[in-house]
Amino acid sequence: MKDITINIIGAGLAGSEAANYLANKGYKVNLYENRPLVDDKAHHTDLFGELVCSNSLKSKKLDNACGLLKEEIKRLGSLIMEASEISEVPSGDALAVDREVFAKYITKKIKENHNITVINEDVKTFKGGINIVATGPLTSKDMLDELSKLSNEKIYGFFDASAPIIYKDSINFDKVFIKSRYDQDEGSYINCGFEKEEYLTFYNELINAKKALLHDFDTEYFEGCLPVEVLASRGVDTLRFGPLKPVGLENSGHEYYAVAQLRQDDLIGEFYNLVGFQTNLTFKEQERVFKLIPGLEDAKFARFGLMHRNSYIYAPKILNEDLTLKSNKDIYIAGQLSGVEGYVESAASGLLAAIYLDLRLKNKEFKPLSYNTVLGALIRYITHTGINNFQPMNANFGIIYKANKTDKKIVIEKSLKEIEKFIEYINS
Repeated sequence: MKDITINIIGAGLAGSEAANYLANKGYKVNLYENRPLVDDKAHHTDLFGELVCSNSLKSKKLDNACGLLKEEIKRLGSLIMEASEISEVPSGDALAVDREVFAKYITKKIKENHNITVINEDVKTFKGGINIVATGPLTSKDMLDELSKLSNEKIYGFFDASAPIIYKDSINFDKVFIKSRYDQDEGSYINCGFEKEEYLTFYNELINAKKALLHDFDTEYFEGCLPVEVLASRGVDTLRFGPLKPVGLENSGHEYYAVAQLRQDDLIGEFYNLVGFQTNLTFKEQERVFKLIPGLEDAKFARFGLMHRNSYIYAPKILNEDLTLKSNKDIYIAGQLSGVEGYVESAASGLLAAIYLDLRLKNKEFKPLSYNTVLGALIRYITHTGINNFQPMNANFGIIYKANKTDKKIVIEKSLKEIEKFIEYINS
């Protein structure tokens, strides 16, 4: 059945993973991407797999759910894990990458694969054959309408935000210090320490700053990625217990009232992003308010923060566990549109959709990935849980049965053992 038409719509993380996996299995794949034909205001290039909100892929440690998820998909043949290995930048226990190097690697691998035909088109409806819809959180209204009609279910959404990026040479290094929290490594972050009065001045300006206009129906935020000004509005100390917490960031014995961190954003260290400073402030206000951070008085911005709408389907009602629509088995939904949340989670769902499609085309019995793995538990969650109150979900140990009450070494061992069993099955 390798002559069947396979269409992957969207060349983000999920779509690129799916295309790469299926092409490497010998299938001919049409990969549709609407950039550069369409400017979605969030992306900055026409590269595949571009990271928009952050350059961090979260923790590298296996005792962290996202860290374990990365190891799972690496063993399954993940393209983004390949890309991250050659684009990694210093970030302590987190895996952070040079966005451009990362996306260029993915784009090159896709375009050089003779089994993948890249088509620049703003796809508004489903193509003939099998479709993997991986159009991400910025899915067009036309495609959302098609999905809504086909599934007889409304499409949901929330607002997400990205953080600004600053030129390193505009930072005042007489006022900042280099350190990772609790000295976890050689020091991967630039730290801007606030004294109490400095913090209170910054806080008051932040919560009173002018925001970019949003429609009333678009003001629902995702709790895992709140704009910094929204988080601050919940109380004067909220930031000090969140992205600006000073714990573990003492400098020569001095304890600060709050600390803002900057993380390297590219391989050569020219750009740094403000960690946790996703924002919907106007560009002018971002420049004014964020220059109140100690050490950033003369900061030059390479990119300002932006907000964008994240659309997602009501997965428990309309999605099968193999990631096909209940109303049409020839349509797979992957990436953030499916209801997973996060870069790694999105890529992982695209990879798994491709694996399930490969098994189907080989007429092999559908066997869901074990729920003792992070990926298997995540897909089970979005397709079975929260039928009356579904919210997007990211990788966490709470979705694996009793994982939070079990020694993490046992959880990790069980997960990786199940991944190896799954690999044996899909390759048999």
